[in-house]
Amino acid sequence: MKIVIIDYGAGNVYSVMTAIERLGYKAVLSSDKNEICTADKVIFPGVGQASSALAELKNRGLDKVLPTLKVPVLGICLGMQMMCAHSQEGGGAEGLGIFPMTVRRFVGEEKIPHMGWNDIYGLSSPIMEGVSEGKVYFVHSYYVEVDDRYTIAHCDYMGKFSAAIKRDNFYGVQFHPEKSAAVGEKMIKNFLEL
Repeated sequence: MKIVIIDYGAGNVYSVMTAIERLGYKAVLSSDKNEICTADKVIFPGVGQASSALAELKNRGLDKVLPTLKVPVLGICLGMQMMCAHSQEGGGAEGLGIFPMTVRRFVGEEKIPHMGWNDIYGLSSPIMEGVSEGKVYFVHSYYVEVDDRYTIAHCDYMGKFSAAIKRDNFYGVQFHPEKSAAVGEKMIKNFLEL
């Protein structure tokens, strides 16, 4: 199986690669379009600011490639947010439009960013199989609202938001499964075995 982690200069790529290797798989880090298009599984990680990350994706022509993929794709944190249609971050940025959803900034009394361990609920979809509701690790200041068409897990922080989303072959998780101990490891394993 060929697993490609998308390299666009932003992201927690090495912790994701290490998590995959712990499960007994090998992954390739690449920004090459042909390599990505011939993968069996694609992982789209991200840490940082949406508009600059999207600009880097466009510079590499990957904004046109990603939405056309037919294999399972997993967006992590900022990767998930960039798969949405629009983000409020940085004054507004147009995303890849895979999910017709808007990424919004947390507004409220509690600490921003939402950082640390929090519970997820309402788990559904094959990547959640065998995973009990439990704690996963978050680091984010922006969120995606719950949408019954796409939300496959939710979390509560200043209100309910999507902890994970799915549309066709595209999956997104707002948390970091590679940093979420046994719960996150099981989700990564489920994704790789789809």
